[in-house]
Amino acid sequence: MEKYIKDSNVLIVAAAGNDGCECLHVPAALPAVLAVGAMDDRGQILDFSNWGETYQTQGIVAPGENILGAKPGGGTVRLGGTSFATPIVSGVAALLLSQQVQQGEKPNPQQVRDALLASAIPCEADAVENSFRCLAGKLNISGAIHIVQQGAKMSESAETVVPAGCGCQGTQVSDAVIEEPDNAINSQKQIETDRGEVVPAGTAASLTPLATKSETYINPPSFSAQSTSSRQTAMPHQSSNFVTASQAPSELAGSNLVYALGTLGYDFGTEARRDSFKQLMPGLSIDNTIVPANPYDARQMVDYLGANLSEAKALIWTLNLELTPIYAIEPVGAFARDVYAILQELLGGQIAAEASNDYVERVSIPGVLSGRTVKLFSGQVVPVVEIYNARGLYGWKINSLVNAAIDTVRTQASQATENEAIRRTLRSFLNRIYYDLRNLGTTSQDRALNFSATNAFQAASTFAQAVGAGMELDSITVEKSPFCRLDSDCWDVKLKFFDPENSRRAKKVYRFTIDVSDIIPVTLGEVRTWATSY
Repeated sequence: MEKYIKDSNVLIVAAAGNDGCECLHVPAALPAVLAVGAMDDRGQILDFSNWGETYQTQGIVAPGENILGAKPGGGTVRLGGTSFATPIVSGVAALLLSQQVQQGEKPNPQQVRDALLASAIPCEADAVENSFRCLAGKLNISGAIHIVQQGAKMSESAETVVPAGCGCQGTQVSDAVIEEPDNAINSQKQIETDRGEVVPAGTAASLTPLATKSETYINPPSFSAQSTSSRQTAMPHQSSNFVTASQAPSELAGSNLVYALGTLGYDFGTEARRDSFKQLMPGLSIDNTIVPANPYDARQMVDYLGANLSEAKALIWTLNLELTPIYAIEPVGAFARDVYAILQELLGGQIAAEASNDYVERVSIPGVLSGRTVKLFSGQVVPVVEIYNARGLYGWKINSLVNAAIDTVRTQASQATENEAIRRTLRSFLNRIYYDLRNLGTTSQDRALNFSATNAFQAASTFAQAVGAGMELDSITVEKSPFCRLDSDCWDVKLKFFDPENSRRAKKVYRFTIDVSDIIPVTLGEVRTWATSY
C-alpha cells in the first residue's frame, strides 16, 4: 500500500479517530497517509481525538470544533470531530499544490505532506497532559507555505525552515485561513477576526479525505434557542440520541426510541411566525374576490407547502392524540427534505374525504426523543422527536388498508359475509389500539402494540381464521417474550377471540412476536395459535 501510494504520488488525508484513546484507525495509521487529529479554537487538543505511536510521525492536529459547514436541507451548522478537521488539512494541502503550480513546479502531493509535517508546531510541555496527543504538532499554514515557496529540503528541521519573524510559533489557528508570508506577522489578528466564519476550501480530487468512521456530531436545528447548546464536542462512545444506519441494536440501548400513532398537525409558535406565513401565502379567490390567506386552513397550507416545500421547516409539526399535541416532530439529517415532503403529503391525506382511498386516518412516527422541548403557540410545552429518515413513517389510509388486508386472505375467507366480518373485526382491532389502548409509544410494550396496528396484513391472516369460526375480538395484551435474539427486545402481542353465541366455547389466542430494539420494529416468526379456557 505504501509503495503504491508513493509510486502514484498521491496524498491520502484521514481522520485519526474519535475514541479518545491511544488507538489507531485505518487508513490513518497506514504508512504514507497523513493522519489528522482535532483541537479547539484555543489550540487545546480535544478530549476525543485519538493518538498513537504511528501518529507521532505522520499526524498533525487541526481545528475540529465548531466548524461551520453546509447543513442538509439548506443553511449551515457547526460540526465537531476529527473528520471535520480533516477537510481543513485537505484544503490546505490543495492550496499548497496550487502554490507549486504557480511556481512553475510539478504538483507533488508527497512533498506537500512532508511540508505540513515539517512545519507542524509542537505543543508546549504543559499544554496537554500527554504530549503524544499532539501528534507531530499543530497545523502551521504559514510555515508550510514558506517551505513550499522556498523549496527547502524536507530533512531540515522545523526550526531551520520556519522564519523567525513569521509569527508562526505559538499561533492558534482556528480555521483554514491562508496568509501570505509577507503578512504573516499580522496573521494572528486576522485569524481571530475571522474565527468561526471561514469555510475551508474544497479538497482536490487527488486529496480525498477518508473518514475512518461515520461521525455525526450535528446539533440539529432547534425550535427554541434556549434548548440547545452551541458546543459540539460529542464523542461516538458517549450516550447520544443520534442513531446512524451503521449502529447495531445493542448500541441503541441508551436512546429513547419512539414509535407513536396519531394524527399530524402544525403550529407556528409565535404570532410573528404565523403572520409571516399569512403574508407569504397567496390569497384565496372566492367569487372573483381575493381574500387574505388563512394559515390555519390545512388545505391552503398543504397547497402552499406543495409549491414551497422549504417553508415546511418553518412550521412546528406536531403529532396529536385526540386533538392534543403530544410531540413536536423535527426531521433532521440527510433525509430531512424527504421527510418534510412526506409530512406534507400525509397532511393532505388527512383532509381528504373519508370515503376516499387517499384518506389518512392515522400516521406512525418512528424516531428518537431528543431531550429537548418546544413551546407551542398555546403555551403548551411538548418534547421533540427527531426523525432521521423516512423509514417507518407511514400514513394509514384506512379504507384501502382494510381492503388490501382482506385481499391477502381472500382464499381463506371467500364468502362475502366472511369478508364483511373480517372488515368489521379489523376495524375494531385498529380502533381499539387507536382509542382504548392509546399511548405515547415510548416504552417497549407500547412500541410493540403500536407496530401491531401498522402490521395489519399479519393481523388480517389471524382474523380470517377466527372470524371464519364465528368468533369476535376480546382482548389485546402485550407480554415480554421468553425467547429472543441476542441484543434484541422482543414482545409477544396476543389477540384473544371469543364466541359471542357460546360462552362455554374455548377462547382462541393468536400470538405474534415483535422485536422493538431498532427504530423500526419487526415481527419474528409466524403467528401461533392455541385454545384457552380463560
